[in-house]
Amino acid sequence: QSHRQRCSRLNLIPKIVPQAFKSVEYIEGNGEPGSIKKVTFGEESQFNYMKQKVEALDKENFVYIYSVIEEDSPDGGSICKTTCKYYTVGDFELKEEGIKAGKEKALRIFKAIEVHLQANSDAY
Repeated sequence: QSHRQRCSRLNLIPKIVPQAFKSVEYIEGNGEPGSIKKVTFGEESQFNYMKQKVEALDKENFVYIYSVIEEDSPDGGSICKTTCKYYTVGDFELKEEGIKAGKEKALRIFKAIEVHLQANSDAY
């Protein structure tokens, strides 16, 4: 796999959804574990950028694990780690809309918890 192929894949998402992502680039490494990728968000995001460190990569089993090591959160905040594993049964096809709906539901739950904790900060 050439460096050019890797770079063109990184730039595919910003081309498809430029309002969500401006750019994605490796600032260290080429995608192997230990590499660091900088994601610059588009105008629809509440953040400007984040840096991800590739922790593990297993192409045969479709495993990609990364950690967010830096971001520009204007209000500070907490770090939340989420792992999603999808296993299909039979001929079931997992669609991107289903994954997106699950993420949105989880985000609403986290937002509700955040609002509750901010309103009741002295109780915790």
